[in-house]
Amino acid sequence: MLQITKRTIHCGRKAATVASTSRLVSNRAQQKEKEEGSIASVFASLSGDKPVELPQRFSDLKKDIFKEHLVESWRDVLTKLKPEVEEVSAVGSAAIPRLSYHQIKTGVDEDSLRRLKKVGSVVVEGGVSEEEALGWKQSIRDYAAANRDKVKGFPADDVQVFEFYHSVAQTQARCHPALRDTQEFLLDLLHASDPQSEISLGSIMSYYDRLRIRKPGDSQFALGPHIDGGSLERWEDPGYRACWKHILNGDYTQHDPFDVSPRLDAQFDLYGAAGGCSVYRPFQGWTSMSRVGPHEGTLRVLPIDLKLATAYIILRPFFAPKRGPQHLDFDDWMLDLESTHFPGSSQGRTQELNAVTHPHLQLDKTMVSAPDLSPGDQVYWHSDVVHAVEAEHRGKSDSSVLYIPAIPLTVNNAHYLQDQRDRMNQGLPPRDFPGGDGESRFVGRMNPEDVEAGPSRQLLGLEPFPIPPGASPGAKRTVKKANEILFD
Repeated sequence: MLQITKRTIHCGRKAATVASTSRLVSNRAQQKEKEEGSIASVFASLSGDKPVELPQRFSDLKKDIFKEHLVESWRDVLTKLKPEVEEVSAVGSAAIPRLSYHQIKTGVDEDSLRRLKKVGSVVVEGGVSEEEALGWKQSIRDYAAANRDKVKGFPADDVQVFEFYHSVAQTQARCHPALRDTQEFLLDLLHASDPQSEISLGSIMSYYDRLRIRKPGDSQFALGPHIDGGSLERWEDPGYRACWKHILNGDYTQHDPFDVSPRLDAQFDLYGAAGGCSVYRPFQGWTSMSRVGPHEGTLRVLPIDLKLATAYIILRPFFAPKRGPQHLDFDDWMLDLESTHFPGSSQGRTQELNAVTHPHLQLDKTMVSAPDLSPGDQVYWHSDVVHAVEAEHRGKSDSSVLYIPAIPLTVNNAHYLQDQRDRMNQGLPPRDFPGGDGESRFVGRMNPEDVEAGPSRQLLGLEPFPIPPGASPGAKRTVKKANEILFD
């Protein structure tokens, strides 16, 4: 029986709506079932795929987007990146803000909030006891042992990233009060520039993802620097491209990574990528089930000013090196509108970055490892933050995490939640992930009827969402539409 403490969801957040979600819902309805696979399907670097020349239309796309003033924007961004790189390389992991769960509950000081919003990542200590977190890991190991002949994941011959979505432990973690409180805090950092945008930031929902139990000495699960949420879609989809309007209009300083309004009409997955995220996921995250620190197979992030790093990534396809990417000065680069090259981008994959594709970020200096963490600690990073997994696990014990992000309720997200709930009932993988029969024939998977009434059932789509007190008209519409989608 899943034991979850009943409590009231904190409400009264800012909310908003978008002009239209019909295109997103229509596309979602047309999605094909994804093939079986693993996390390797998402990354060209893990699957071993070689870069493929993009169609001519991507050169035309560059020309359509480009404006002359972006040359000076490029100069400005390159100039301001230099001191940022030096600062981050000097402080290392200390560049990642750390908060205690007690601070989340009682109030976070302005300086910590400013740092968090600047770099877009945070570590939250406490809230989940070590005993609980270690219990989740043992429960997952027992689940894997009981279904040994049916377990799939990466690498195939010694699974460490499991294609599990419906275990009891994962459900307990998703519904844990400390995770809910932390996610509510993170969503409260967001706002809507358009007060009519249809989003309820006071209503959290769960997005099912995998888990990892990485063994000491492993060097196969080496995810290089990347950003989830598609790659070419950032420029190709008009809704997604609208998120960068200030950058493409020549003033990146006006870009607001925490404005939800332009995100709601963005398509993050135009190519049906295995593992492509089709919901609005403002914060990715994981919860630790082990002691883990630098050099022990942990997360790495790029804690450079998020506005500046995003501007560089968005402008990068329009410019090419004259002599080679190791030359970083403005005069060493030229305008490139004729090629179809979008560095680190490919159809149906996530956005990857390295020293050749994005040299000015100097990722060898600026990608820093998460600090020492205990079982139960949480880590979150903004959806635009460049992140990676250490190439080698040099520790002496496992490096284990549950992937649990912070997701608000939107109309499109509610459609996904409906489908996710139905698949949970059947034990099938969520739609965004590799298909197949998943855990449908597993013994010991989560029984939805065992989830207690209240916030836990709501975030899983098993019970109607309440309208948050003080909700805006946009938030009220969102909750009403979501409940109709889920229960009508």
